[in-house]
Amino acid sequence: MNKSELRAALVARLEQELAVIEAAQRATARGVTHEEAKPENDKDTRALEQSYLARGQAQRVEELRTAVADTKAMPLRAFAPDEPIALSALATIEDENGAQRIFLALHGGGSQIGDVRVVTTRSPLGRALLGKTAGDDVELEQRGLVRALSIVAVS
Repeated sequence: MNKSELRAALVARLEQELAVIEAAQRATARGVTHEEAKPENDKDTRALEQSYLARGQAQRVEELRTAVADTKAMPLRAFAPDEPIALSALATIEDENGAQRIFLALHGGGSQIGDVRVVTTRSPLGRALLGKTAGDDVELEQRGLVRALSIVAVS
């Protein structure tokens, strides 16, 4: 899978998540104003709680809209073997569990697209890889454990 296909698949995932969250947010917003959400007494906070939920969902909708736009606009570039890892790099890393391919993006971290795992530039792994080149070794501390990685290839 090439980088254009990876980006397109990531955009599709983000758009799918956006559609689900938008539908949930609309349903929650309707519930806030529904007749049955009307407080029965001064201790009844159902409508207030639903309004908090709707607000959080609306914020997530905006975050996902930004993620979709950023991912669509993300420039894809080819990396020379000795060039440092940056946004849109496709890197092969190896650790004690074997090799894995990593696509460095702004959003969608944790997504698995085929045999490629999406990692954001803000994640611990993404930050550890930024600026490194093929042949470099990286130590990554996660949950109190140090994980040794080797960067096999970058494209």
